[in-house]
Amino acid sequence: MTDPSPLYLSRRLDVTTRGRGLYEITSDVVRFVSDSGIRTGLCVVFCRHTSASLLIQENADPSVKTDLLDWLARVAPDSESLYQHDSEGPDDMPSHIRSAITRTSETIPIDNGRLVLGTWQGIYVLEHRTLRHRREVALHLQGLP
Repeated sequence: MTDPSPLYLSRRLDVTTRGRGLYEITSDVVRFVSDSGIRTGLCVVFCRHTSASLLIQENADPSVKTDLLDWLARVAPDSESLYQHDSEGPDDMPSHIRSAITRTSETIPIDNGRLVLGTWQGIYVLEHRTLRHRREVALHLQGLP
């Protein structure tokens, strides 16, 4: 009996945001994994931006999102007077700071053809800018069928 060959798949996910906030992409990532045929492996989710990031966070109680956004506003407030880098407005440098203290990638195990996420965990793009943007998220799978 021969060992199965590993599979390597990738896809780009486009996420249109409406400004600062959390945008859940869990169902898109779940569908990509489900359609891949990979039974065991890893899924890497990578945000290709410096003013947006990724989070795995609770997806049951919406107050979690509100509290996270409020906390980030206190840590890195919008202000042209606080930062040298403000070429795109008062949310420019705070967006980079917020991205620096969160994450731009997540690695999630795949077991039995499914992402190993907790009961209340969701995958989010965290938009740090105040205006609408189109964000690219790279998805990469590696595993065995």
